[in-house]
Amino acid sequence: MAVLDVAHRRRVEDQAPTMWLAVFIHGQTFGLPVLRVRDVIASPVINAVPLAPAEVAGSLNLRGRIVTAIDMRARLGLAPRAPDAKVMCAIVELGEGVQSEHYALVVDEVGDVLSLGADIWEKSPVTLTAEWQSLCSGLFRLEQGLMLALDVDSIIGGLVS
Repeated sequence: MAVLDVAHRRRVEDQAPTMWLAVFIHGQTFGLPVLRVRDVIASPVINAVPLAPAEVAGSLNLRGRIVTAIDMRARLGLAPRAPDAKVMCAIVELGEGVQSEHYALVVDEVGDVLSLGADIWEKSPVTLTAEWQSLCSGLFRLEQGLMLALDVDSIIGGLVS
């Protein structure tokens, strides 16, 4: 009987909804796991960091803490935005506890928090570029289109490792 209970619980967990923060980058919808997002900032002041890689937009001050800002357009190999374009930042966390670090993912716009079930989840398609496949953990088929699920560890790990 215990085996059936475990198997049933796994099926229920597989269908349980997960929460995603929709972000928009160059007209494409991406999702960030809500449990990894610590804050959202509109129109942040980002200070340039000399000699930083192109993906590092600079740094910002988040309540007295210096946070590295990652330009998601550059990280995804997309065209840069206009210099005067408004941006938003999703603050994400890498690591746990005292060892955790915060990073600001610079995006064009932040959307809603979506509760999505496993029934609309798919693996990343083979038609994605190798770079995008390495940064995305899959996709969701939404009524209004596709939402690529971003893998926070891969986005940041490729820059700081």
